[in-house]
Amino acid sequence: MSRKVWLAAILTLCFSFPALAQKITVSGTVIDPEGEPLIGASVLVRGETLGTATNIDGEYTISVPSDGALVFSYVGYATQEIPVNGQSVINVTMNVNSEVLGEVVAIGYGTVKKSDATGSVAVVKPDEIEAGLATSVQDMLVGQTPGVVVTTSGGPEGSGTIRIRGGSSLNASNDPLIVVDGVPLSNDGVQGMGNSLSMIAPDNIESMTILKDASATAIYGSRASNGVIIITTKKGIKGTPEVSFSANMYVNKAQKRWNVLDANSFRAMMTNVYGAGSNEVNALGNANTDWQDEVLRTTVSSDYNLSVRGSAGMLPYRVSVTYTNSNGILKTSKMDRLTFGFNLNPKFFNDHLSVSTRVRDKNFMIFNQAKDNIEYWAAF
Repeated sequence: MSRKVWLAAILTLCFSFPALAQKITVSGTVIDPEGEPLIGASVLVRGETLGTATNIDGEYTISVPSDGALVFSYVGYATQEIPVNGQSVINVTMNVNSEVLGEVVAIGYGTVKKSDATGSVAVVKPDEIEAGLATSVQDMLVGQTPGVVVTTSGGPEGSGTIRIRGGSSLNASNDPLIVVDGVPLSNDGVQGMGNSLSMIAPDNIESMTILKDASATAIYGSRASNGVIIITTKKGIKGTPEVSFSANMYVNKAQKRWNVLDANSFRAMMTNVYGAGSNEVNALGNANTDWQDEVLRTTVSSDYNLSVRGSAGMLPYRVSVTYTNSNGILKTSKMDRLTFGFNLNPKFFNDHLSVSTRVRDKNFMIFNQAKDNIEYWAAF
């Protein structure tokens, strides 16, 4: 009796293998949301390397296990996985991948999809850590995109130069045009400041778009001959108010000191050259001062950022206050910056009309250029 049971079990398993491995032919059409066929869309069998592509009419035919699944993919569209479940016809409508095609860049006359932008365009989106570590906006451009060279003086006032693909003139300015929320800034700078970017708190930056080729002149004219840096600041959002606060502290120290002779070693060298009692040796005196100790120092700097954004009824808003206290390694260098910003960006008629109202950053900055020479600067 046991032999018959084992024989029946073996026969059952043998007949079940072909059923498990049974394949069917599946065909169908792959289209986009507007009903147009997608040419060259990939159709793969899940877990296998077997696959095919749609023809000029968006049609496909593939052999697949009856209990398997088909994976449909196309550039710019979200990948879909559909179980076969014994179906012989599977038609698919692909959905646009908004995370890819929805990415936009700011240009001179608004925003455009990154895939539609012409010319050489680079986008820099600083995160919270980068913004917190930067004293000036130009610090966030260092090493972020090819062709853009930022040379800083190292001082707390944020002075420096920005060159986009090098300089083009020996006499005229080679500085790029700075545009903040659609408003061009003067390249002449502000008295008492390193450059115009020092007026902007890094924590308020949403994104920076760099126009690096000659097409920028078609938007801004000759002012853009050295490139354009378009800065977009953070805006209000709809919903429950969000409060953000960050505090950062830095220790500033000279990275390298000059290895020079001290006064006694220098006098000994001069004595060997000119002889003891010579006028050259007597003129050196007896002082032994290390001027690097007199000029350089180790300091502690800090900055604090507080912002509130949300919506009051139909009015999205954002209010921000930033205080930066930057002490340079030179004993006579210091910067105190207090920045206040406020903006409203409501939309009307089912988001067909957008209105943006912004109070430009109000800055109060003090630069201690010399021990007894303090310059005060304020911008409205």
